Amino acid sequence: MTTLPTSKVAPKVAIVTGAAGGIGAAICERLARDGFTVVVNYAGSAAPAQALANRIEAAGGRAITAQADIADPAQVARLFSSAETAFGGVDVLVNTAGIMQLATIEASDDALFDRQVAVNLKGTFNTLREAARRLRAGGRIINFSSSVTGLLQPTYGVYAATKAAVEAMTRVLAKELRGRDITVNAVAPGPTATKLFLDGKPQEVVDRLAKLAPLERLGQPEDIAGAVAFLAGPDGAWINGQTLRANGGII
Repeated sequence: MTTLPTSKVAPKVAIVTGAAGGIGAAICERLARDGFTVVVNYAGSAAPAQALANRIEAAGGRAITAQADIADPAQVARLFSSAETAFGGVDVLVNTAGIMQLATIEASDDALFDRQVAVNLKGTFNTLREAARRLRAGGRIINFSSSVTGLLQPTYGVYAATKAAVEAMTRVLAKELRGRDITVNAVAPGPTATKLFLDGKPQEVVDRLAKLAPLERLGQPEDIAGAVAFLAGPDGAWINGQTLRANGGII
């Protein structure tokens, strides 16, 4: 009896922006466990990004780090080029990178407005434009919004506006990529127990926020990574142009 050789399928390649810690790091580790080759993007935190890539490699996965400030279109182009050079192409983009600076609209100065627009909105636009040009057929784009677009709390005006714009671009790009078998979706976390979220908050504030959702706990980075893994994996193939509110039912 002759056994036919089986063809070896190359792992799909995922770029995760803002991946040095928190939710981005959890996404990298989950996608690596699911068999993706991961490009760990960071803006300035080289050591944590490299430590993450080392953990992934030690666990049997494959990862490299790539520095790029997503607010700079030239650096974004370089990020995609480095992934293509290392692995031959890009299949998945996860837009985790973002910043949050809070103030009332009255008290928001130009610097606060400009920086959040530069990273959250223009940065996402930069990566979406590059992905639209370069992603291989069958690819996945997963943007990051926030459940504050529904909660609309005081002091979140500028931040919520940038994330609402990300949701709009998500729906538009899903339609623009018709015929290429590429899905475009967004994940909108609620309060999630990351260092960025917890720093500076009194325990009573953390406890109050944890009780807001019917599940009465904060989200964990792994909860959000699971939602991303669903959209990036085979079971998410029919989900397109949607925003998945991974928030425990807070809204």
